Amino acid sequence: MLVSALLTSLGINFGLCVLFFTLYSILRKQPFYYDVYVPRLLVEGTSKRRSRFNLERLIPSPGWVRKAWKLSEEELLSLSGLDAVVYMRIITFSLKVFLVAGIIGIFVILPVNCTGDQLEDIDFADFSNNSLDVFTISNVSSGSKRLWVHFSAVYVVTIFIWYLLYYEYKYISSKRIAYFYSSKPQPHQFTVVVRSIPVSVQSSISDSIENFFTEVHPSTYLSHIVVRRTNKLRGLINDAKKLYKRIVHLQGNSTEHKYGRAGCFGLFGRKVDLVDHYEKKLENIEENVRLEQSELSLAGDEIPAAFVSFKTRYAAATAFHLQQSIDPTQWVTEHAPEPRDVYWPFFTSTFFRRWISKLVVIVACILLTILFLLPVIFVQGLTNLSQLEVWLPFLESILTITFVSEVVTGYLPSLILQLFLKMVPPIMELLSSIQGYVSHSDIEKSACSKVLWFTIWNIFFATVFSGSVLYQLSLILDPKNIPARLAVAVPAQASFFIAYVVTSGWTSTSSELFRLIPLIGSLITKPCKSNTDDELVVPTIPFHRDIPRLLFFGLLGIAYFFLAPLILPFLLVYFCLAYIIYRNQFINVYEPKFETAGKFWPIVHNSMIFSLVLMHCIAVGIFTLKKVSLASTLIFPLPILTLLFNEYCRKRFLPIFTGYSAESLIKKDKEDQNDATMDEFFDKLVTAYQDPALMPLQFSTNTDSLHSPLISSAEV
Repeated sequence: MLVSALLTSLGINFGLCVLFFTLYSILRKQPFYYDVYVPRLLVEGTSKRRSRFNLERLIPSPGWVRKAWKLSEEELLSLSGLDAVVYMRIITFSLKVFLVAGIIGIFVILPVNCTGDQLEDIDFADFSNNSLDVFTISNVSSGSKRLWVHFSAVYVVTIFIWYLLYYEYKYISSKRIAYFYSSKPQPHQFTVVVRSIPVSVQSSISDSIENFFTEVHPSTYLSHIVVRRTNKLRGLINDAKKLYKRIVHLQGNSTEHKYGRAGCFGLFGRKVDLVDHYEKKLENIEENVRLEQSELSLAGDEIPAAFVSFKTRYAAATAFHLQQSIDPTQWVTEHAPEPRDVYWPFFTSTFFRRWISKLVVIVACILLTILFLLPVIFVQGLTNLSQLEVWLPFLESILTITFVSEVVTGYLPSLILQLFLKMVPPIMELLSSIQGYVSHSDIEKSACSKVLWFTIWNIFFATVFSGSVLYQLSLILDPKNIPARLAVAVPAQASFFIAYVVTSGWTSTSSELFRLIPLIGSLITKPCKSNTDDELVVPTIPFHRDIPRLLFFGLLGIAYFFLAPLILPFLLVYFCLAYIIYRNQFINVYEPKFETAGKFWPIVHNSMIFSLVLMHCIAVGIFTLKKVSLASTLIFPLPILTLLFNEYCRKRFLPIFTGYSAESLIKKDKEDQNDATMDEFFDKLVTAYQDPALMPLQFSTNTDSLHSPLISSAEV
């Protein structure tokens, strides 16, 4: 039954993949392409709007595949930054791992499993109603010498992954240093964020910062900018932008009715000219914005936080690494993000409030994890046909239909689980944003870790140990039995996870190429837009959504390669699709919103280490159950050696990702001494971290195009 359900889901998804590829080839030449893909050529100003119809655009073309394949790493680096390079290295790393594991699994382990005699009672005449156990280690007899093949495979793949992890960590570390050396002077290299500034009655926060850093760093301190509460001001500016767009839309659409009611929802009040009405409201908002800016500039609602800039990179690094005050909760410093990366709304004012917010987020994540067990339990009920008939007896007659039972038990559970998972990344991003992070990149890294461990627990462990919450908690309270329970439960879920790779992996990767949600949004909003509404928003890749997906599939492959090697070809297809598709997305779709210079890689490394240890625990349990005690004993050193290897990598490479060495900083500072443009750079650095909400506000009288900016400011 599970095999047939798997084949059914494969057929459905294979058709979807072909459909996605075909539609993309057509869509890339359609008028809606600009709204869905927003190609980078538009941003660079080298593309013009095409005619509404062109027969050539309807002809599918494989040219994008060739272009994506030929893209070199240096071209990707210059186009999308080091974070994009790291993302693609995750995919190539996985391809190398599962290519080697696939060769061992398919050509060595799979024949051993299939020719076993443990499951002699399988009725091959009714094979469609049986599971994939015949292809798993469950079909190998207890005590059989064949199990030493699996033992050897675990050792070979573990050593190979160690080698790859070390090589990739070393390579990305070197790329990070090279990227730093090749970069021009950047504001965040000379700046730190200072929080928990002690407030004095005798002086303002700005004066306190000036006095403190002039005394502590007299020769290297340059300037500072105090952060202010601008939430109200941001609301006014957003209202102004909406009104401005509405005015442009009305003026650009000659067929639209320009008269309406001035009251609530346009249904009540006197009849007015909408353009004049909105222009007056716009003038009022503009005046309120200027008044608010003046109040903030003079007396302002200051937050005890500031961006403090120094004359050298080394001085900024020194200020970051050294404790500034006797009280460690005051004058707390951290790396400043890029100006474009600053997340202004959630500057938490005090050390205590930041600590409380982190505690609240932890509790919220635990509650979300517990609540998510409900759809997981429901999904596991769908995979068990007999249990489903008990829950819903009125469906018994329908479930006897072969096709219906195959779809319900094979395809539907993974699909439902995937729909629920769609909600997790936005929620985790929201929770991370209220923890007090001051940059979008820190929020994404925090959300990435949350989504990853949430997925591992709720999709892997909750599925494997499908039962009550108390049962899962009992596993944590009794860790000695975890390997044995894993050995029993993990192979039994091989069919589900193979189907999950197809429904979640293949479909999500193909839909990434198709970009279904933006397409639907474009189709809905297109009739409401005027011809002059040309404002385009270039999307950015959601690392907190996509990296955990890659790493979770990596965990599935590592955990199952010696148990159920049939999963490996499906994973290889997934990563091959991802390799081509995401290279195309970085070329034509995504534009980086920030640059962390590869700081996502430690998350990847830690996830792979966890996957290895998990595989070793399963192996210990399997060999114990199969009564090969010597193999079980010889596996014990592997998790210990893996953790020691991780500790070595952490000591050797992780410091490179937390900050740059004094040698590197001083070398760059010496190069700047001969740079004639540094004086100009320091002049701009003084205002580089000015809150955009405090910039001068100017409404354009030219409403012919939204390319005329609503807000303009001097270049900093």
